[in-house]
Amino acid sequence: MLSVRARVDAGVLAVLVLFVGVVVTQFLVADRLQGRHEQRVARVEAARDANNAVLQNMTDAETGVRGFQLTGDQRFLEPYDAGRIGAFRAFDEVAARTTDPAALRLLTAERTAASRWLYAFAYPVVNAGVADPGFTQTTRGKQLFDELRAANAAVDTALVADQHRVAAADRRSARLAQLLFALLAIAVLGVTLLLATIARRLLLAPLEQLRTTLQRLAAGELSARVVPAGPREMRAVMGTLNHLAAETQRLLAEDAARVARTELRQAVVVALREEADPAAATRRVAALLGAALGADAVHSRVAIGGAEEADVRWPRDAPPLPAENVRAVLAAPPGTVLDVPDVPGGVAVPIGGDADCPPGLVQVVRRDPPDWTADERRLLATVAREIDHTVRQQHLHHRQVRLITELRGLDERKDAFVATVTHELRTPLTSILGYTEMLADGDGGELSPTQRRGVTAILRNAHRLHETIADLLVLNRANDAVGATATRVDLAAVTAALHAEFEPVARGRGLTLTGRADQVFVDGDARQLDRALRNLLGNAVKFTEAGGAITYRLRGTGGTAVLTVTDTGIGIPEADLAGLFTPFHRAANAMDQAVQGTGLGLAIVRAILAEHGGTVTVESRLGAGSTFTVTLPVAGRP
Repeated sequence: MLSVRARVDAGVLAVLVLFVGVVVTQFLVADRLQGRHEQRVARVEAARDANNAVLQNMTDAETGVRGFQLTGDQRFLEPYDAGRIGAFRAFDEVAARTTDPAALRLLTAERTAASRWLYAFAYPVVNAGVADPGFTQTTRGKQLFDELRAANAAVDTALVADQHRVAAADRRSARLAQLLFALLAIAVLGVTLLLATIARRLLLAPLEQLRTTLQRLAAGELSARVVPAGPREMRAVMGTLNHLAAETQRLLAEDAARVARTELRQAVVVALREEADPAAATRRVAALLGAALGADAVHSRVAIGGAEEADVRWPRDAPPLPAENVRAVLAAPPGTVLDVPDVPGGVAVPIGGDADCPPGLVQVVRRDPPDWTADERRLLATVAREIDHTVRQQHLHHRQVRLITELRGLDERKDAFVATVTHELRTPLTSILGYTEMLADGDGGELSPTQRRGVTAILRNAHRLHETIADLLVLNRANDAVGATATRVDLAAVTAALHAEFEPVARGRGLTLTGRADQVFVDGDARQLDRALRNLLGNAVKFTEAGGAITYRLRGTGGTAVLTVTDTGIGIPEADLAGLFTPFHRAANAMDQAVQGTGLGLAIVRAILAEHGGTVTVESRLGAGSTFTVTLPVAGRP
């Protein structure tokens, strides 16, 4: 094994080799800086090219719009669509290629100008769908496109400025790197000579002493210390080593105490949770505390779970607690470690309580030594907190069990009530509907206009009541009600039938109903799925004012069928969104506008979709309409 002197000489040689390495690294870093410069310049060039592509694509789109505006030929929209899509892709590429805040800010303005041209000029022309030889909006479109050109030129100017800044910064970095490497080389050489001199004269003996002491510490001799010697810096290092050894010894002792406290806490928790008999659990906890703290006696009063308070003494022949001591301890704040009056070596911790959990205490008596250290008091307080926490958890568990039992009973009574009400209502309602329809058909004689209006009102409201009863039955049935009637259902056919049914209704209310449906199959009850989608379309028609529009879209995405129903109606207040699918919940604006309904429709939609393994969500803004999204698992083609 090499001597210390040989190691020092080897270290000097290593420093010289390091110097050569610094020189070599200088060339490598210079090459890397050059490569980074080229990469950054290429990135800015790519951003400029993408910005030019934005203008080119938008120019193609403008040409297409003008051709369509002049001729009405749909083929002119192909460069318009391609240019519009390509422009915004180029926008994204510019944003990805530059980090300059000014360029990004101008890019945002350019994107805004492009969007303004599209929405204010292009979209109205395209959506009009006919030629406009008079070029009604030509002046406005030219003004907006000139703004886009100006914004594009501003972005290009910013990118050119960024390119110049990048070049200047890279030149400064290269010069700084060269200067730093030169200084580093000089510093390495000077340090090498200094280390060689100091090592030969001052460090050999102190280093050997440090090595020996470190070996003893590594072998587990934590009391080993080095005797300070050598120059001031070496003595400082030795002092630091001694301090580190002392701190390590202290931390290991604290860690051992912490492990003991953790084990004691865990043992207390296990005893309280796993012991079936509350008195036995409390006695076991007292024994653990007595063994851990070397106590002569331990007193514990704790009520575990739903049992009565257990008063335990350890050992069993320990004297009981005086009543005045119990009152004094319980009067103190819970969790406080306090000395027990008139009991030498006695400390106690009160445990808080509530209406269901009476307060308790833990008292420990030790006569030799009678003084309690801060660590022992902290340990006792920690164990008391664990006891308090575990006891409260047990009480909470019993309370939850009781509450769950009560809720189950309420749910059963609710089901029985709904079943009874629906059964008792359907029989007389059937008679009401039958006889009212007979009266309306003239079986009881010709009716006067007043009588016919009354019979019609009775019949209409009887049907509404019949639908409400049917809704209650849907909400109250079991989640597996679909299993027996599940078939392969073509959702496109269901939506087409509903479209044909609601389109005349929507047209009569001055609404536009449009939609598109891909052929998607699901497994389920066709009648119930029809009912759920009918509720969504019916709500869209009901809550949309004249002149509005309703659209739907059905598509298959992966293994999921997705149906969206969008309207431009009154919207839903944000405060009502959380409870929207709750039975009998109605939005505040619907009630303010006196829109009829029971508040069961969306709850039924969610119940039916849940039975089919699907979901329904809503996005809405007050006064701007709503979008309902339905998802269902896709099934194979029959």
